[in-house]
Amino acid sequence: MRLDLLAALSGVMIAMQTRANGELSIRLDNGLQAAFISFSTGWILIAAISLFNPGIKSGIKNLGKAVRAKEIAPGILFAGVLGGTFTATQTQIVPFLGVALYSVASIAGQSGTSLIVDRIGLTGGGKKPISPRRITAAVVTVIAVLISVLDRIEAKNLSLIAVGFAVFAGAVVGVQRALNGLINEHSHQSFTTSLLNFTTGTGALGIILLIAIAIGKVELAPLPTGPWWIYTGGTIGVIYIAFTARIVQHLGVLTFTLFSTGGTLFGALIIDLYSPTKGVSVSAYLVSGIIMTFVGVLVGGVRSSKPLKR
Repeated sequence: MRLDLLAALSGVMIAMQTRANGELSIRLDNGLQAAFISFSTGWILIAAISLFNPGIKSGIKNLGKAVRAKEIAPGILFAGVLGGTFTATQTQIVPFLGVALYSVASIAGQSGTSLIVDRIGLTGGGKKPISPRRITAAVVTVIAVLISVLDRIEAKNLSLIAVGFAVFAGAVVGVQRALNGLINEHSHQSFTTSLLNFTTGTGALGIILLIAIAIGKVELAPLPTGPWWIYTGGTIGVIYIAFTARIVQHLGVLTFTLFSTGGTLFGALIIDLYSPTKGVSVSAYLVSGIIMTFVGVLVGGVRSSKPLKR
């Protein structure tokens, strides 16, 4: 399958994960606890799989050899902490900005950082220049996301500090994707990258949650009995991280971001049509944003896409 289609599919998975985690957060009335549950269920799944999967064990051995040979810095293996940081930031900022404005600021952070990490060659897939074409594609994508959520942004929610944290959260995701690509280059096994991400990310979120409980910021809520799909965020995340780690190596972070953003908006459209969040409906803004996102993809992403080698 083509890498660009896989990147778009990854974006659809982001929309599905966001819907599941969002509903869990609403039912718990505790975003940080919902994030920890999502990460920990994903960790339990990938840890169980790793016990019976020789490929994952081989990937761990490959990383150990790479670290001992000083081909990869040990700190890079903790890329999952960035995922935990992103999730923790997201759960605290969204209540101030709303999902719409947060999405725009986060995509802006991802796009800007993607240009930089691609230029550095952090993914291990080679350096990519900061060209006018790539800058234009990033700008078009951010504008497209802005248009898609325009009807959901309220001026009263505007806080420059909160917007800054949302941009920071997006930048963290851009760096994490690049580091995962680098990890995957040495592990040669995408699900090994997922295992590392969920192990370190769950640990980071667990520490943050314990601190929040200790200082009285949050209280643990009893787990809701259903629906079942609110607990699928972790499972989706395991597959998504494995996809991302492999694709980013070849496409670069910016091109992946372009395609996945289009996939996310398309996935959001389908979800809003068939299983909408209470009070949310499909609008012409969302449809227009999806169309414009794929214009951004055509501007900057298509030339970089390659078929996935078997």
